[in-house]
Order: sequence, then structure tokens, then C-alpha cells
Amino acid sequence: MVEPHYRRVLLKLSGEALGGEEGSGLAPDRLEALARELAEARALGVELALVVGGGNILRGASARGIDRVRADYMGMLATLINALALEDALRRVGVPVRVLSALRVEGVGEPYHRERALEHLSAGRILILACGTGNPFFTTDTAATLRALEIGAQILFKATKVDGVYDDDPLRNPRARKYDYLSYEEVLARGLKVMDATAITLAREHGLPVRVFNMLKSGQIKRALQGENIGTLVGGEKA
Repeated sequence: MVEPHYRRVLLKLSGEALGGEEGSGLAPDRLEALARELAEARALGVELALVVGGGNILRGASARGIDRVRADYMGMLATLINALALEDALRRVGVPVRVLSALRVEGVGEPYHRERALEHLSAGRILILACGTGNPFFTTDTAATLRALEIGAQILFKATKVDGVYDDDPLRNPRARKYDYLSYEEVLARGLKVMDATAITLAREHGLPVRVFNMLKSGQIKRALQGENIGTLVGGEKA
């Protein structure tokens, strides 16, 4: 067995990755496939925390006239729904898992505390961190970066529906060019849609590398954990 390149990782998943063909709702086959991939990752001996978005359930609520703060809280609750669905899928394949929520919801998961999160990781449980930072105006990308730093993750994996970062949308432009490596400064200067500027700036300030790859391809999480140069690396040491 190939040894993992990392011992503690935070994986940011888009909510659309849990949805059906249109990226909405919850698709049981997607949940099952992801749970099995995460089980393989855990079997490598990696301590793994997840932050899941909520775009498959709620997207663009503020643009539809809903108050921004209220819309952001709705989005946080959408991430909690996804966290519970993924928790159930992981339990079905025999993986010990805990949901920790930045918003206190009685009877659902545990309140997020850094010390408790570290205890669960050390005990070999996968963590699913829900409800973002618990505050409006912060994206789940920023929440993922913050939590990665809090738990001492060596790298942040951002799993998306494309195989890295491009200079244009590859789903619309077949000539879009993929980057193998980008500095934080290049991402910010070029306005590349890796993560929002707050998340990238936070990662830069603390030297947290970010690897972006396509999670819809089977085996990608395991390959990334074993140090393969897949997708796009932002920051860190250039391969």
C-alpha cells in the first residue's frame, strides 16, 4: 500500500457534488460513491475533516429578494442537511463519523469546538463541519480555510466538478487552459475562481496550500492523498 503524503487534510465539497445530474437535491448513488471513497481515504490512516456547501439545496437566495443575512442563515442550514445525509452514507459503509455544527441545533450533531474536533480526529473519526463559520457574509470556502487552519490540516483539498483551475470556464470554452500550479498572488491578481478572495488571502497569510481537483472522477481523493500531482495546486511547493 502506498503511504499517504498527508496525515491530516480538510476536504471542501460543493453541495452540487451530492446532487443529481443537474446538481440539485440529494442523489443516493452520489452519496454512496462518495462515502466509499472517503472510507478508502480513511483506511490509508489519514485524519479527514469535511466542509460541505449547500448549493444543491439553496443557491442565490439573496438575489431573489431575500434579505442577505437571512439568506446566508438559510444557506448554513442547507449545509447541515447535506452533512446529515453524508453522515448517514458514511455510517452505512461502517465509517465512524461525527457532525459538528457552527450553529447550535438541539439533537442534531454536536456544537463545533476546536478541542472536540481534534479529539474526534485523533480517535479516527471523519468530521463533517456544518453551517460554515456560523456567521453571515462568509462563504463555505472561507469556512473551510478557517477550519483547516484551526485543526492543523496540512492542505486543503477543494473537490469540484472540473479537474483544476482554468483561465476560463472549461465547460463553456473548450480552449480554456488549465493551470498545474498557481501562487496565491496569481489567483488574486487574475481574479481566478478558485475560492473567494477572503479564503485565498487567509490561506496565503498562513501558508496553507490548496489543491483543486475533480471529485466526480473515481479515485481522485485517494490519489490526492498519496501526493499525486492532480488538478491544480495553489501555494505550497511547486511540483
